[in-house]
Amino acid sequence: LCVLSSVSQHVLGGVVEVTVGSQSVLLPCRYSGVIPEEPVVTWTNGDVGPACVHLRREQDDLRTQLERYRGRTRMAPGALDSGDFSLTLSDPQPPDQGTYTCSLSDGRGRRILRVSQLRVREPFPLQAKVLVVLLVLLLAALFASGGLFYYFRHYLLSGYTVKVDAGAESVLLPCKSRVHLPEDAKVDWRTSTNRKVHVYLQGCDRSEEQHQAYRDRTRINQDPLKTRDLSLTLQRPLDVDRDTYTCIVCSREGHILLKKDVKLRVRVQQVEVEPGVESVLLPCRTREDLDGDVRVEWRDRFNWTVHVHQNGSDQSEDQHWLYRTRTKMDANLLRTGDLSLTLSWPTDGDSNTYTCTVSKGDGDVLMQKQVKLQVTGELNLL
Repeated sequence: LCVLSSVSQHVLGGVVEVTVGSQSVLLPCRYSGVIPEEPVVTWTNGDVGPACVHLRREQDDLRTQLERYRGRTRMAPGALDSGDFSLTLSDPQPPDQGTYTCSLSDGRGRRILRVSQLRVREPFPLQAKVLVVLLVLLLAALFASGGLFYYFRHYLLSGYTVKVDAGAESVLLPCKSRVHLPEDAKVDWRTSTNRKVHVYLQGCDRSEEQHQAYRDRTRINQDPLKTRDLSLTLQRPLDVDRDTYTCIVCSREGHILLKKDVKLRVRVQQVEVEPGVESVLLPCRTREDLDGDVRVEWRDRFNWTVHVHQNGSDQSEDQHWLYRTRTKMDANLLRTGDLSLTLSWPTDGDSNTYTCTVSKGDGDVLMQKQVKLQVTGELNLL
């Protein structure tokens, strides 16, 4: 009889890349251990719920499958015999991007086997390549004859890289124009996946157009079109904010007046430990004045609750079962400002990025900090 524990096996699966128009993409997942008597293999996408992508018992059980995956997923017929739980996703599209998790359960325990990041790239059309070559030749001719490089350099020279520590109060993504911009122009900050980060139009911020991940976290300077300073301030940057951000300024007619990219790199403090040690400390300190009406919450990258401290005591009932009886914090953390978390008996399944969030009773976030835990080596389960 095989009973699954909550320990992960080869969890970090890396990045799988595919181009739009490909017939399919394979998300690998192999298991070399003993298959339990009533196995259930589940593939989920953590960026949309998490939602069920594919489920296999004795045969496929797709009753809870997310609608957009219907008819597009398959596993090998003999997967439960071979241990090859890899998933084939047909006709991959940009909305399919996300974090895919392969797990095995037996009704009593669940083991995460593989976590892979799927990236779906847009192809670069042949016509676009021809246009780029022609544009380069045209610009070369203009510059050679005295051209307009100085006038257009605000548009052509883009590509800053900004580095910041995860949990910093804020980070500035610079974008300035050297030419006049009309007052009725639209300022649009977007991510590489076309999420709207910040929109400014007709003298107002358009928060209703923002993606929810950036609500109440962004601002640009007053009168940005008049001052030509379109820089964006992003508050409390975290690891998930690592991206290439594009500032686009369009005229009322829709013509692009300026387009500039800024790469944001978010550094996360790392803690390394070997499996089998009694405990590991995830450091987090604050200089904020904390009163009794604050909530301190640690979560992992799956958004599972690791530890909660509120109203002067730990709230164990809010914890995910995986962390029950394994965490503790300083009893006087409001006085000392030491919000560090102690995690007992770490295993390779605990390799994760952990986020500490401090918020007021009304929900306003005071600070956030991230720590990446890497448990190296192998754990003997016998």
